[in-house]
Amino acid sequence: MKAFKRLSTLILAIIAINASAQREIIVKEYKGSSLIPVASPILIDSTDVNKKGFSDKNLLQTSVDFEKALAGKNILTANDSGIVSLPYFDWDLLNDKQSKAIQILSFNITADRYCKAKIAISCTEMFEVYLNNKKEKSKETREDSLSKAGITELELTLEPPKCYNIVIKRIATHQDKNQSELKTILKLDKSNENAQVIASLNDKRSVTINDIIEGYRTTGSDLSPSGKYYIAYYNRVLPGGKSSASSELRELKTNRVLYRFPDSSRPRWMNNTDKIVYAKDGVQEKDFYTFDPLTMEESLLAEGVKYDSYTLSPDNKFMIIGIREEIPAEKGDLKRLLSPSDRAGSFRGRYSIYIYKFLDRSLQRLTFGSTQTYLSDIRPDSRKILFVTSKEDMTKRQFKTSCIMEMDMQTLQVDTITCDDFISRATYSPDFTKVLFEGSAEAFGGIGLNIQSGQISNTYDTQAFIMDLKTKEVKVITKDFNPSISQSQWSRVDNRIYFLTDDEDRRSIYAYDTKSGNFERLNLKEDMIAGFQIAESAPIALFRGESGANAYRIYSYDLKTKSAQLLSDPFGEQLAELELSPMKDWDFTSSGGSLIKGRYYLPPNFDPNKKYPVIVYYYAGTTPTTRIFESTYPLQTYAALGYVVYTIQPSGTVGYGQEFSARHVNAWGKVTADEIIEGTQKFCEAHPFADKTKIGCIGASYGGFMTQYLQTQTNIFAAAISHAGISALSSYWGEGYWGYAYSATASAGSYPWNNPQLYVEQSPLFHADKINTPLLLLHGGADTNVPIGESIQMFNALKILGKTVEFIQVEGENHAIYGYNKRIEWNKTIYAWFAKWLKDQPEWWNALYPEK
Repeated sequence: MKAFKRLSTLILAIIAINASAQREIIVKEYKGSSLIPVASPILIDSTDVNKKGFSDKNLLQTSVDFEKALAGKNILTANDSGIVSLPYFDWDLLNDKQSKAIQILSFNITADRYCKAKIAISCTEMFEVYLNNKKEKSKETREDSLSKAGITELELTLEPPKCYNIVIKRIATHQDKNQSELKTILKLDKSNENAQVIASLNDKRSVTINDIIEGYRTTGSDLSPSGKYYIAYYNRVLPGGKSSASSELRELKTNRVLYRFPDSSRPRWMNNTDKIVYAKDGVQEKDFYTFDPLTMEESLLAEGVKYDSYTLSPDNKFMIIGIREEIPAEKGDLKRLLSPSDRAGSFRGRYSIYIYKFLDRSLQRLTFGSTQTYLSDIRPDSRKILFVTSKEDMTKRQFKTSCIMEMDMQTLQVDTITCDDFISRATYSPDFTKVLFEGSAEAFGGIGLNIQSGQISNTYDTQAFIMDLKTKEVKVITKDFNPSISQSQWSRVDNRIYFLTDDEDRRSIYAYDTKSGNFERLNLKEDMIAGFQIAESAPIALFRGESGANAYRIYSYDLKTKSAQLLSDPFGEQLAELELSPMKDWDFTSSGGSLIKGRYYLPPNFDPNKKYPVIVYYYAGTTPTTRIFESTYPLQTYAALGYVVYTIQPSGTVGYGQEFSARHVNAWGKVTADEIIEGTQKFCEAHPFADKTKIGCIGASYGGFMTQYLQTQTNIFAAAISHAGISALSSYWGEGYWGYAYSATASAGSYPWNNPQLYVEQSPLFHADKINTPLLLLHGGADTNVPIGESIQMFNALKILGKTVEFIQVEGENHAIYGYNKRIEWNKTIYAWFAKWLKDQPEWWNALYPEK
């Protein structure tokens, strides 16, 4: 094994022959399978349905699992001339002169840049050539010497950091037939003379965009009330983009799979019982079924139920249903807009809540009217519910009025708990004497504010409050707590509140002791936590965790021993194939006196004595650039391409305290841009391997705005990419589907008519003449969040100014790029732009977008 590992990491020598015309790289080693016997079929007839007879070449069609066949790790080594003597098949072992054998030979090819090559194969045997498991060429003749065998060529387009697996599937013959030899050469033309192309047996490969969007992953989990079972939800994306969802019922103690649900529906647990409920298509609307893990039996619970959302009551006697009704649209081709949000199509949908009782299968409306109502929580004894009323009011900063109401399920009497436009969610305490609220610090008259004089709170920085229902007294519990609340669960097991938080660039779970008022951060092994859920009647929790070097995994957590146990890691097998980049923290103190945190990724095979180009990435909106592997902007793939990748958490992002996040409001680049510039310069000064003459930057949405704005403030960047970036604040504010709503936070109280200086001076478009950096504008053609006009007007301006700019539209895509093929090509465009300007390698860009 040690010898194989040594051989598998050996980089094969690159031999230059006739350098003035062509470089040739001789493949010196192959992984080889054992000889796999195959027998000719019984010939019932002399020809098949196509009037063709059977011959040995038909044996090549024998299906073989390449990965399993090569598991033996045999190595075949060529001589100094590059010729491999192949093993013969001993017919006498089977005593069957009609038998043959198949052998699988394999090696990998990688390149440090975009280039074209040819692979030339000479072999005395019949063979097929596969590129990444796809058959490309075949040879159907057999010769008695390599000199007579001819050459089979396969043209390759090599894109970094992709690894290209070559498999040669050959028929082995008896020793009396021929010499049985093989020779493989990689040929590169003169235009690729600086490319480092390597043929190797290295089992590890660099991470690619395909690894980010393909594979088998967990998408969620659900713990049973007793903590005895859990449901795991999965999604598998195959090469080519085809996907399938599935779910498994597992026993927590043994992690044994008990049942696999047959479709993509997401079953969930009922309350206070280890039974599962799920909906399926019925004759009319949906039918609800229960599933018992003990008996493995399915029972009908309800049929013909119309719903858009549903929540089961704790006693499982009813469910609260949300149904959306539409305000009728105008007939004909003319449409009257009732509100700015009417453009998005959501304004006319009004939700009302209903109760469906299982005993008599009755459906009763609970709320009526044009005001939105939706469920917030059901009291643990099922007697009362909390629901939210919400109505648009464009004259107020939050553009809505909201109230939290309580309804008695027996009398239908309604009481108002509070009316506050800054509250987003309300839930009962286990003893239902209190209510936990989530909202911005301005809720309840601003009792949660912890900002400086003159600042306006960032409403995306969520706080937590507790109200005593008897006295209506409210206290804020997170005023001095820096992480921003994302989700909460008040546990009936230990009466502690468990908060999922944006905790700097991590997502952490904190337990809040309702008696002492103290917070405790749980040690859950992963940087990014999702779906933390505590059993109703046991000190057990379930969660998913991800970090910068692994996809989401499912864990259990014992609240008493404070220990986590890994349950499911579906992406682990694929992850084991990857050579990921090391990640390191790096912080600096800005000239303004703030500690600005960040981290960086190093390229594979990093050499501290070399100079590497740098890519800088920063936050989109007010969310930190978190430590995730499965990112739309995968920093691991940028590092795999040979870049040092630096990501920074500048002023304005949540998770670092209210004062820090409030810097986002009415700033639009102020302070933030200075910190990015200063951080980039200091990073390069502190790390001699960073080439300060070859720095690129990239951002999306607000980060795309930041890319454009940065270029009006500095010339330190050699290349810049703005995806879905905002170029003019006023046009984004007025035209984006939720531009005005986002601006209620980012531009709180500021409008084009009362603060034109903000809308002009902080808009990159109005300073386009200052941009000297080559700028790539990327935009989805159907973007409703940041309309494509934001890129169009910057493109027009830079073209008129004679600046270096490119503009690529991704047709049919909205704010993010999710189409399988489009996402791959979009990423290649990013890679090619940086290769052109940061590595002086324009070949990839020219191949994608040749001059016209």
